[in-house]
Amino acid sequence: QVQLVESGGGLVQAGGSLRLSCAASGRTFSIFDMGWFRQAPGKEREFVAAISRGGTITVPVDSVKDRFTVSRDNDKNTLYLQMNSLKPEDTAVYSCAASSSILGSGGRRRPTNYNYWGQGTQVTVSS
Repeated sequence: QVQLVESGGGLVQAGGSLRLSCAASGRTFSIFDMGWFRQAPGKEREFVAAISRGGTITVPVDSVKDRFTVSRDNDKNTLYLQMNSLKPEDTAVYSCAASSSILGSGGRRRPTNYNYWGQGTQVTVSS
């Protein structure tokens, strides 16, 4: 078992920045592949970015590729998502997820491959 708790969400104006954190507890953080997903009202859950247990980054989805950066600190058991140049269309609930399976780049994009999820943190970007 691993417990995931996100933080860092909030209300920000377009063009602003936020850094989301996902604190993990319960099992050794470094054995998990980690991902960030988001879900806007009325839309399906969308892959945002992912990073393997070894630090390999799966290229984020095109809509955020040049603005969002995923990273992890295994010593602090924490996953991060740095979000810059935020747009109103980035408004969503952002959730982190952990997979105990070894995933390839494609596998990290699929939410069904993750077996642990946080409760999510709301990000709202005003225009």
